[in-house]
Amino acid sequence: MSDVDNFIKNALNEKGKLECATAYKISAKTKVPIGEIGQRAKELNIRISECGLGQFGKLPKGEFSKDAYDRLKPFLNDKNKITCTHARSVAGGVGLKTIRGTLEVKNIDVNYCELGCFKEKTRTRLYLKTKTWVENEKKELLFGKGKTEVLLEIQRVGSIAKAAENLGMNYKKAWSHIKLLQKNLHDVLVETKQGGGVDAGTKLTPLASEYIDKYKQLQRDIEEFSNQRFKELFLKPRNERDFRD
Repeated sequence: MSDVDNFIKNALNEKGKLECATAYKISAKTKVPIGEIGQRAKELNIRISECGLGQFGKLPKGEFSKDAYDRLKPFLNDKNKITCTHARSVAGGVGLKTIRGTLEVKNIDVNYCELGCFKEKTRTRLYLKTKTWVENEKKELLFGKGKTEVLLEIQRVGSIAKAAENLGMNYKKAWSHIKLLQKNLHDVLVETKQGGGVDAGTKLTPLASEYIDKYKQLQRDIEEFSNQRFKELFLKPRNERDFRD
């Protein structure tokens, strides 16, 4: 295993850890099973970091994809868990980042890590969920997560009907989301061009795209602050927690 040892030692990141993606590259290059790469790293006292499926480490957040979720569903057990092997096996064409985002949105836990980082998670994992929406002084909804998802899907497929189908709702409900936003914002968010040609179909107006970008940035900022505060309050080592009578 000396060649593998050299590959591992030469591929460590600046923190002296072996990143998950790097381990898989070493496995592919050396033809050594990924489990053996993980075992050898353990024997060398080298920690694995940056799980490609988002179970530990800090990688860019992915976004939910219905296609990815449909691929994952057949492999979920009755506890809404999936093995690392199965989760990675369906990533072709959508990418691990999308799989990562879909796992997070659907609260799907991963067990039996191929690198041996965990066999089965027995500790309860804690999650902080935030829901942000914008409303006016009359408490009328101006923007929120559900409405944003509808607009984003319309932007992706160029059709309200197709977007509604992909999101598991009927056309009337999808259109009601749009009408409500346009009524409360007093702005046009989607434009539809009939007929054939490249420009045919439904598209978002530049204003809608601007609203979406601002809302997503707001949500990211809120989540970043909330998660940091959540970790400070709930995830500190037990002997550091401030228990009060």
